[in-house]
Amino acid sequence: MNVAFICDWLTAMRGGERCLEAACELYPQADIFTLVHVPGSVSKTIESHKIITSYIQNLPKNFKKFRRYLLLFPHAIEQFNLSDYDCVLSFSHCVAKGVKTPIDIPHICYCYTPMRYAWHMRNEYIRNFSNPKNWIARVLLDCLKNWDKRSSSRVTHFIASSKNVQNRIKQAYNRDSVVIYPPVDCYRFILSDKDEGYYLIVSALVPYKRIDIAIQAFNTANQKLVIVGNGPELTHLKNIASSNIYFVDNADDNAVVKYMRKCKALIFPGEEDFGIVPLEAQACGKPVIAFGKGGVLETVAGIDQTTALNLSPTGLFFYEQTPQSLREAILIFENMSDKFSPENCRNNALRFDRSVFMTALSAYIDNIIATRRK
Repeated sequence: MNVAFICDWLTAMRGGERCLEAACELYPQADIFTLVHVPGSVSKTIESHKIITSYIQNLPKNFKKFRRYLLLFPHAIEQFNLSDYDCVLSFSHCVAKGVKTPIDIPHICYCYTPMRYAWHMRNEYIRNFSNPKNWIARVLLDCLKNWDKRSSSRVTHFIASSKNVQNRIKQAYNRDSVVIYPPVDCYRFILSDKDEGYYLIVSALVPYKRIDIAIQAFNTANQKLVIVGNGPELTHLKNIASSNIYFVDNADDNAVVKYMRKCKALIFPGEEDFGIVPLEAQACGKPVIAFGKGGVLETVAGIDQTTALNLSPTGLFFYEQTPQSLREAILIFENMSDKFSPENCRNNALRFDRSVFMTALSAYIDNIIATRRK
């Protein structure tokens, strides 16, 4: 089979790129099409494939400021010629699923979420905009939303990254999907009972992650917080953080694992589609304190979930996305930290191991191809 992979951009190794990396191992001859590729920013497994970029690659300041060209993304993704392929697999959280494919080949979309800024997280992205910028942004995002809905008809089969995303796909596109959870490379994360007394955030520093909530919570707490990550919010977040909050903006994969193994617990203040980082922390044996909405409800066994999930607790939730709610959750955690077993945390993470993802994805694609050939 001649397979093409489509992804939005390749600029760092995050959860979406881990999915692509696993697919690259399943189909080592597949070509990759993407809007922008920063050479050396993703794994050697991905870099070993032929990578074809869009014209966004050649625009000014394309690597650091490529998101400024958001309104060009739909047009750019539609320019790829995929006529030589037997199957197209898109990995989409923005425009990748809108690629145009020949009518007689399957286009399977592994959907991390319908476009966040056009649908359910619009207000998070533009909450700091003043008029008339706010009004203009809403008009432009309406245009993106309309394109996103129309282009969903180009997908023949949807895979959702969680039940949470499955519901969004149904609401946004009125399409059914199957759930295949993203891969967690559990054996890259070593079980640890070390605790050097700090709480940890590992995240891209973008608005919807709501790192600001955690900073405000820890600004008035006598606790150490380490934030590992980079992104457009870095300078702003540093400016509002007190001296007990430390930023690490250049950590590689090995450093991230070390920070996870030595933390007290992971803080997860945003609403995620699925959320691989909480599972990576659990693979290290660390509990998670998370905002109780979105995919994290499927990946963390909260104190109030354990009976329903038939699991021992691996974290706890706070249900209002405010600093005060997070502070209260931290106090509860401090008083019952002995309830969280490192072994239970890791066993929960193993349910989402990379091998489970690869087996499920391969079987699903094989079934689609076999059905179409009959």
